[in-house]
Amino acid sequence: MNKFSTILFALIFSSLLTSCKSEAKKETSKEETETTSTEKAAPYSLKNAETTIGFTAYKTTDKVPVNGTFEKIEITNGGDGNSVKEAINGVEFNIPISGLETKDNGRNLKIRKFFFGVMENTVSLTGKLSIDSDSTGVADFTMNNMTQKLPFKYSIEGKTFNMNTTMDIAKWNAQSAIDSLNIVCKDLHQGEDGVSKTWSEVAINASSTFK
Repeated sequence: MNKFSTILFALIFSSLLTSCKSEAKKETSKEETETTSTEKAAPYSLKNAETTIGFTAYKTTDKVPVNGTFEKIEITNGGDGNSVKEAINGVEFNIPISGLETKDNGRNLKIRKFFFGVMENTVSLTGKLSIDSDSTGVADFTMNNMTQKLPFKYSIEGKTFNMNTTMDIAKWNAQSAIDSLNIVCKDLHQGEDGVSKTWSEVAINASSTFK
């Protein structure tokens, strides 16, 4: 084999070797992409679910209900699973106070400013849900710079998760916030007995329907 043939053979062999390496890298990259895609695609994801959060507060000594909702919720950690229960268990969330809605702009402003606004670090409500049994769980709920455990009951119907609980806001050291709101709403929270009252008890219900 002459010198020219030797050089030509070396070039061809080098080209084939490089091509094989390139194809191997492409296959590896494709496998990695497919694996990552499979890991992310959980059958149930709270980020894609339709979630509603409602609450009922109470005023006057007759305990007249005042209903509202939080129209925004952010899933900050977890929320994925192979079942509804698995997706809920361990999920962490953030609920901005700016999303509070009671269908009364004046009331919305008062609650944001004179209730949540006098608390510490309460631009949003945060928490983590943990499932204890087939019907009960507990939320590590943070408000007014304090985290307390909030037990709840739940049910699962098909792809829909429903939960409800009642919280005593005073347990989050928020009595001053209740008093603050009652002052600005004194006349509106006054019953036939002439007493103005804002209850520390608030009922909460939430529902998530997975797609």
